[in-house]
Amino acid sequence: MSSFDKLTIETPEQTALEFPLAGIGSRFLAVALDALLQIAIYLVLLVIWSGVSWMGFLPQLGKQWTAAILLFASFSVRFAYFATFESLWNGQTPGKRWTHLRVIEDSGRPITPYSAILRNLLRFVDNLPIFYAVGIVTMLISPQRKRVGDYVAGTVVVHEKPLQGVGSIWSVAAAPAAAQPGSAIPAATLSIGELQLVETFFERRASLDPGVRRSMARQIAQRLGDRLGVLPDARPDAEKFLEAVAEQRRSSARYH
Repeated sequence: MSSFDKLTIETPEQTALEFPLAGIGSRFLAVALDALLQIAIYLVLLVIWSGVSWMGFLPQLGKQWTAAILLFASFSVRFAYFATFESLWNGQTPGKRWTHLRVIEDSGRPITPYSAILRNLLRFVDNLPIFYAVGIVTMLISPQRKRVGDYVAGTVVVHEKPLQGVGSIWSVAAAPAAAQPGSAIPAATLSIGELQLVETFFERRASLDPGVRRSMARQIAQRLGDRLGVLPDARPDAEKFLEAVAEQRRSSARYH
């Protein structure tokens, strides 16, 4: 389910995950920044090419090999640039990182290399007939602001607001004691589906609006707290409670 400002995903545990959708303006700003970096790469390649040509290597290769090298370099900078960065940087390019955007899958999961390659191979369609005309029209009529490549790859671009002090979910060593002093959380009784719900929240919490993030953490903590018999007073910090639950559930013998 989605609107023109957010993507809402209903999990198997009947808890909604919300992601603020990236607007056309912020997406094109990211593309513009990436384009500047691509131009810089082209200039570097041009300097290298000029040096190689000046040294007399190109005539030895022949016209066919020279054309093939030029075509491969152009394709790599134009398309492989996006697919490579999105695969290695968890859905971000330098432009997306600077504008706090991220590509995720429709399910809310991180983008896979296959999806990154597929969505970027379709850029030539979105760019038809000129200046992303098809992509703009598609995003305007799409409830999830998708371009053609997003539809084919099953991806969506969300706005990621930077949050201070967000560390690794496994870095809070004292979280179990803080959640329920004097006793361990019976996290081993959680189902795999409930653990997946918590981990999905961890994966995407940095992408959420702070208010949405706090609300979702409280909802999930209340659900699991009731399930585990942990009173609200014993879990004042919802996220630390969820971190403690996930840590104990992962380390239990019943989960591998």
